[in-house]
Amino acid sequence: MPSALLGIALFVFANALYVAAEFGAVGARRSRIRRMAEDGNWLAQRLLPFIETPAALDRYVGASQIGITLSSLMLGAFAQATISVQLAPLAANWFSLDPRTALSATSIVVLVVLTAIQLILGELMPKALALQFPTQAALGTILPMQWSLVIFWPFLWLLNGMSTTVLRLLGSTATSHGHLHSPDEIELLIAESRDGGLLEPQEQQRLHRALRLGLRSARDLMVPLDRLTMLPFDAPWEATVRTVLTSPFSRLPIYRGDRDQLIGTLRVKDLVERYVAEGPVGLDRLVRPVVRLAPELPADRVLTLLRERRTHQAVVESQGRALGLITIQDVLAELLGANVGHAAKV
Repeated sequence: MPSALLGIALFVFANALYVAAEFGAVGARRSRIRRMAEDGNWLAQRLLPFIETPAALDRYVGASQIGITLSSLMLGAFAQATISVQLAPLAANWFSLDPRTALSATSIVVLVVLTAIQLILGELMPKALALQFPTQAALGTILPMQWSLVIFWPFLWLLNGMSTTVLRLLGSTATSHGHLHSPDEIELLIAESRDGGLLEPQEQQRLHRALRLGLRSARDLMVPLDRLTMLPFDAPWEATVRTVLTSPFSRLPIYRGDRDQLIGTLRVKDLVERYVAEGPVGLDRLVRPVVRLAPELPADRVLTLLRERRTHQAVVESQGRALGLITIQDVLAELLGANVGHAAKV
């Protein structure tokens, strides 16, 4: 039994190693591995050729997947041939079963237990660690992966050829593996580009703001209601003209009843054109509908939504009550770090 447990532990470890190697190689930052190789790190020097090109990375990942499959199959076969056989007589005595039934029962129990162990220790844990520490995982598994690439080379050649053929028959093409980078890693790449003279400091700042734009919400960038120049829907003509003349804004929010009940916007241009053509007109003929969005919507999605709706501004609304107004200029000001002003001034 101890030798059987040791064998199971080795197969689970092998599976974990291949999982860590796959996610580590895909997640490791190429520029960092290259820098480490240039600094003399011999593990990085061995790893670098495999992540330099998509084709090499495909072979590397393919070897990892073959290793995962083989270790899983060998774990099941080994456990059935050792632990199940050893436990079958005990199950037959304890539960008064015939030998064949006892062997089948113990095989099922062993399979379920080993599947859970394999999933936790051989899949989920190494995957989580490799995603959290991709560089360390890739460097720590490069030596066994080099040996595996040599051993699995015939299988890689055969399986890659077969998969390519099947994809062509289905009218598709094979895609190469790419590298995944977290926002922090991308920020480091931007900083390295600035230090290397590829980016000006202002360009680095703009890229940094663009990267962090998704972390800001519509609530963060909106102009609150108490800072808006607004008009009530039933405002008389004289009050409307007076507000327009004293306001620097070209678009004014219109509310009905309470100020948090926005129903649309008034364009000063529309007011002037209607007045020239028809004389004084009511706001009900001048109000334009306004886009409404949730306060939690990320700023980058706000920008996309406004462009798709072909509008300059939107009401930030929660539970039917307006919280403020957000414009394309508000988002661009966050992105560019410039005081471009409120859209109502355009």
